[in-house]
Amino acid sequence: MIQKIAIQNYRRFKEFHLDFESGMNIVVGDNDSGKSSLLEAINLALTGRVQGWPLSQDFSPFLVNQGATAEYVQALHDADGSIPAPPEVIIDLFLEASDDTEILRGRDNLLDKDACGVRIWGYLNPEYLAEYQAFASQPDQVYLVPTEYYRVDWLGFSGNAVTARSIPATASVIDPTTIRLQSGADHHLQQIIHTHLDPSERVELSRAYRSLREEFTKNPSVEAINEKLSGEDGDVTDKELTLSIDISRRFTWESSLVPHLDELPFPFIGKGEQNAVKTLLAIGRKAEDAHIVLIEEPENHLSFSSMRRLISKIEAQCEGKQVIIATHSSFVLNKLGLDRLVLLTEKAAARITDLPADTTEYFKKLSGYDTLRLVLAKRAILVEGPSDELVVQRAYVDTHGCLPIEDGIDVINVRGLSFKRFLDLAVELGCDVSVVTDNDGKPVDDVLARYADYVDHENVSIWVADDPNRRTLEPQLVAMNSLEVLNQILGKTYETADDLVKYMLDNKTASALAIFEADETIEMPEYIRGAVA
Repeated sequence: MIQKIAIQNYRRFKEFHLDFESGMNIVVGDNDSGKSSLLEAINLALTGRVQGWPLSQDFSPFLVNQGATAEYVQALHDADGSIPAPPEVIIDLFLEASDDTEILRGRDNLLDKDACGVRIWGYLNPEYLAEYQAFASQPDQVYLVPTEYYRVDWLGFSGNAVTARSIPATASVIDPTTIRLQSGADHHLQQIIHTHLDPSERVELSRAYRSLREEFTKNPSVEAINEKLSGEDGDVTDKELTLSIDISRRFTWESSLVPHLDELPFPFIGKGEQNAVKTLLAIGRKAEDAHIVLIEEPENHLSFSSMRRLISKIEAQCEGKQVIIATHSSFVLNKLGLDRLVLLTEKAAARITDLPADTTEYFKKLSGYDTLRLVLAKRAILVEGPSDELVVQRAYVDTHGCLPIEDGIDVINVRGLSFKRFLDLAVELGCDVSVVTDNDGKPVDDVLARYADYVDHENVSIWVADDPNRRTLEPQLVAMNSLEVLNQILGKTYETADDLVKYMLDNKTASALAIFEADETIEMPEYIRGAVA
């Protein structure tokens, strides 16, 4: 079992580590958050290969973290006489201690921890030092890390070289978009045949298949074609040429059968069903001897309910194995088991269970998909109701010329003023979050005091109305705009601000929707302008 991974300068990860559980691990993140890179790094540490090739033979400079590459190139330009070494690439995989892994025990890992594990280490080969120095002496010509001068070592934490046989853990990588149907279908059919059919039934199938040859050749259309072909003497061959069914191979009938679902041939069923079946076929075929199963985005073309069924079947087929699933689907959420969920961003990774206990319980009970909305957004603005959500979105449109979601910014109604729950998650993951909240008749300092544990974090900002006499959004809007403008937008004729505020409070969502859809632009309260600026 994998207990932990630590990565330095590999793909999306400059410095990264993540703990794993023994059973199911569901890694959720946005596109380019590093999900595929994480699975690739695990497989690389266990096999020494990336995309099927030994890393030592195919060490592309694009496997080196872009940030580390930029720092290296800048260091070359800033160097005063000395030439800096290029960045090292390290992947450390910590394995569960056992009699089989004890030979891998040592402290040669990024955490300087006495543990059992394996390491992939790419670094400047001392044998190429002279060539490297000549290359790096012209920094204006250097744009990427010169990995052609690298050496790649595959080691145990003991410092000794390893091979695939040295590592007791084996991995199976499953990507349904790259699984070829025919081999998977053949394998599955053979399993069905050998499991459910006795020898006499298999003989009957073989006999029935052979009889197709006779029926095929006796078909009048086929007879006419064969007669024409056999009459073309000398054009192709001196022997008689005819068309028939090939039954020369012993098990040709097994490989020729095509799976049908509800009487439809497999290629004609929906893409989602195809991917689900291919994933399960691949697991049945590949995971038999694997201790660790790595699955890439099984949710392709699947609805939430179909995804849930697929995960249940994966759990059943992979019982007793460690499974790591990478996904960006917002459907793979709380009800799947938050104790299995790993939230991944470019900055960090965390489990829901790393959060305070009461926050974990809150998210376990939360319906919907708001947990992942926070993780998958480039930035989030938290509001406390649907009317606030609409007004903040309109303020963003007026400021930036587009809806916030078009810029990757999600405005989330946190339901029940549970800002702190989401802020616990944001702090753990480093997500950029703004909170837009009413003052509820209290001074600004009193409101900010509620968030004292969060305001010192650079990724968190709190925006609150500064006039305690205007407790909520509606009086704030009325104070900023004339009765004439708001009456026109709302289709009303109120003569006093108090009457207009009362109407808006009694019709919060309808009023906010009218403002959101209005042709006229209104003045937004300062705290909302600050949040969207």
